[in-house]
Amino acid sequence: MSQDEQKRRSAQAAMRYVEDGAVIGVGTGSTVNRFIPLLAERKHDIEGAVSSSEASTALLKQYGIRVLELNSTGDLPVYIDGADECDPHFRLIKGGGAALTREKIVAGASRKFVCLIDDSKRVDLLGAFPLPIEVIPMARSFVARQIVKLGGQPVLREGVLTDNGCQILDVHGMRITHPEQLERDLNQVPGVVTVGLFALRKADVVICNGTEL
Repeated sequence: MSQDEQKRRSAQAAMRYVEDGAVIGVGTGSTVNRFIPLLAERKHDIEGAVSSSEASTALLKQYGIRVLELNSTGDLPVYIDGADECDPHFRLIKGGGAALTREKIVAGASRKFVCLIDDSKRVDLLGAFPLPIEVIPMARSFVARQIVKLGGQPVLREGVLTDNGCQILDVHGMRITHPEQLERDLNQVPGVVTVGLFALRKADVVICNGTEL
């Protein structure tokens, strides 16, 4: 089965979590881009969507789906998003699309986080995919030095500014054996906006190839 077909099946399976009258949290990335057209088929059944990126906002509006601000919606019943890596405990690495901060905010505001993946995203240990960290530009070098002390190899993602006007450091070479603790430690480094580890707020449901794990 092709990767594209796997993503399509997972997007279809996620539709069962879309409740009539709800505001749906919508993530960012190639799998979500397959989910949004399906959500559009029920746009008259839902109140609208809260988006985690400018790119997803544009696609939602293109399909005629009402986009709402999280500040005006309160908590959401469900958040649908993808991931770059997923371990057996549903802890994730996200941020390959540079939307990690808003993704983490919307995930945190949602009662259920449904993550859509294909087989290539399943890992036993997080860290083969470089860990994205969003940083305030003036703190980039300082944060990078702290990451080196933790055993990582930070590389600036050239030519990328996030929707928040910040930069991304992609951290290579880390075997993440204790993701919750690493997430806490990195969150304490001044200048770090968000860490692409979703371990403290991991996925509640993971759908792979259309099947719940």
